[in-house]
Amino acid sequence: MKYFILLLSLYSSLLAIQTSDKIFTCTKIFEQRKGELLVELERIDEQKQALSALKTATENLLKEKETKLNQKEEALNAKLKEITAKEGSVKKMLAENKKVLADLKSTKTSKVAQTYAKMKAGAAAAILSDMPTGDALVILQALKPKIVGKIFSKMDPQKAAKLTGMLAK
Repeated sequence: MKYFILLLSLYSSLLAIQTSDKIFTCTKIFEQRKGELLVELERIDEQKQALSALKTATENLLKEKETKLNQKEEALNAKLKEITAKEGSVKKMLAENKKVLADLKSTKTSKVAQTYAKMKAGAAAAILSDMPTGDALVILQALKPKIVGKIFSKMDPQKAAKLTGMLAK
């Protein structure tokens, strides 16, 4: 039994040495891996910082572009208001010009009509007969019906009939 206990204690000593050897080997491996893991953690931290810097730069660039876009939009809206105002004034001037032109045509036609009203019916008939039909019609429309009747009586019957038909329309 002494042998057995001695043998058992010797065996456990050997086993303890082997286990201690294994623990020492494992500790070495963990120490080596610890260094690798620290290097990997540093690399990840650097990448995280770089990503954060890139994100900040991108956000700043986006804000800057958004500010420029807003400024351009404001300028465009101001230009649009200016163009709209100018368009309104141009339309107003165009309407005024049309009115003035119509007044001028009316005045011109009335002066021409007054001239024909003062002429003798035979002379007016001769001139109106030689004139283009549209022009003669404009002058006849400006004259009083009594004067138009006198002019038609001195005019070629076919031309008078044609002008009368056009006046009726």
